[in-house]
Amino acid sequence: MEKDARIYVAGHRGLVGSAIWNNLQQKGYTHLIGRTHKELDLLDGEAVRRFFDEEQPEYVFLAAAFVGGIMANSLYRADFIYKNLQIQQNVIGESYRHGVKKLLFLGSTCIYPREAPQPMKEEVLLTSPLEYTNEPYAIAKIAGLKMCESFNLQYGTNYIAVMPTNLYGPNDNFDLERSHVLPAMIRKVYLAHCLKENRWEDVRRDLDLRPVEGVSGANSDEEILRLLAKYGITSEEIRLWGTGTPLREFLWSEEMADASVFVMEHVDFKDTYRSGEKDIRNCHINIGTGKEITIRQLAELIVKTIGYQGRLTFDATKPDGTMRKLTDPSKLHALGWHHQIDIEEGVQRMYDWYLQHTSQK
Repeated sequence: MEKDARIYVAGHRGLVGSAIWNNLQQKGYTHLIGRTHKELDLLDGEAVRRFFDEEQPEYVFLAAAFVGGIMANSLYRADFIYKNLQIQQNVIGESYRHGVKKLLFLGSTCIYPREAPQPMKEEVLLTSPLEYTNEPYAIAKIAGLKMCESFNLQYGTNYIAVMPTNLYGPNDNFDLERSHVLPAMIRKVYLAHCLKENRWEDVRRDLDLRPVEGVSGANSDEEILRLLAKYGITSEEIRLWGTGTPLREFLWSEEMADASVFVMEHVDFKDTYRSGEKDIRNCHINIGTGKEITIRQLAELIVKTIGYQGRLTFDATKPDGTMRKLTDPSKLHALGWHHQIDIEEGVQRMYDWYLQHTSQK
């Protein structure tokens, strides 16, 4: 990519998109293009076409998506498949029509089968059934990577699909109903810690910044306690979903951004499969650490980092989701990129960021 190229980052305010934006700026790219959801609804095909007509981006990072954790995936199944398919259809379609030089599509490792051999290599895609709880989202992301692959094979485009493992980092979503497991845990443990130490001012500040079900810091003590208890948060106990036994892999979002920019700068479609293959498929690239931790160990690490002195319990009547999904990042390693930040350092960074962006408000 040329330093003055017109680069569109779709989803530039989100967890991954904001990290990609910052990474590009730090590397000297000077013509970045971003639109908020209010400025451009990616579900609106006509609006997306007008945007491409006006801005004529040369490179596209497709980091915009409708995302969430296990609870959100269970509640909003139609939204997860419809909205993500629509976003992908509009952005990839307009990228082709406007001659975009290169596109990076961000998927998720939930594309892999529930019982996939571990660690998961790219070639296990579509070899057995998906995890039921996030099947709609996974199908949408599989469709996106296959769209990139198919455009490349039919039209000679240069669209690369990357599949990041579980991400966390600055600008994460801490909504108790819709967030992913790690940010949700950090907020739950933080709020329980504040209750345990009777720091009601901090509890109210947190809820003012991120209201839950319409409850903010302006509500009564009783209303706040009732709401937090619904999400397993009390001064004496934190109750989390599932058994705590599933294993998860986590990657710091700024490292995901660095890997994404690295791929855009150094990797072409022809580098993603073996030359001479009869059937060209599974050209996507895993982005991960190749390391894992149980949900219980993660929760204990967060409890230790924050200093909460109450009990940590698990509700085994709630679903666990996939028991294990560890990526094999050897394809990315062979292309020249490795992660640097492990989970212990990442959790401390994440908590520090959360505190900074809660106390400032």
